[in-house]
Amino acid sequence: MVGWSRLLLPAAQFAKNRAVLLTPASRNALQQQLRQMAGDHGHHHMAIKPSRFQWDKFKDLFHFYVMIGVIPITALVFYCNVFIGPSQLAEIPEGYEPKHWEYEKNPISRFIARYMLNSQQQQYEKACHNLFEENEKAQIRQLEEEVRRKMSERNDYQAYYYRPTVAKYHRVSKEAADELEALRGD
Repeated sequence: MVGWSRLLLPAAQFAKNRAVLLTPASRNALQQQLRQMAGDHGHHHMAIKPSRFQWDKFKDLFHFYVMIGVIPITALVFYCNVFIGPSQLAEIPEGYEPKHWEYEKNPISRFIARYMLNSQQQQYEKACHNLFEENEKAQIRQLEEEVRRKMSERNDYQAYYYRPTVAKYHRVSKEAADELEALRGD
């Protein structure tokens, strides 16, 4: 029973303060939430409402980027389609090999194919190079596995203490030692 009385405590406090909430001044403030402006010239009210700052900022930025991006691109596409137009088929002169972008019909597609995309031959050669590199890696892994298998088969060891050196530094140190020996005059 003690638990139920704890739940009814906020309702009891609300009933105690209900008389304050029912006064005309507080009822008017809670219900209307209006602010009177320009007192002598009639009843001008400004309704309190949420801020529209984010919406207005979004609209401003949207219109700005439309003006910067969409309108110039639309003008460029219009110019290309009206004044340049699609390409026409013609005979290829003897001994002339067309470039890869000359096969495109639209001038914008030709521009993109010429300056932004790789030709099909380049794509093919890049794919062949990637296959070659992966094949080389696979052969190296296969050779390393063969070495490990032979080492385990013959009870060999890998000789971790061996460090391959570059001959250039060995020559430099030998020349320095020879100069010191010549200066010392043994």
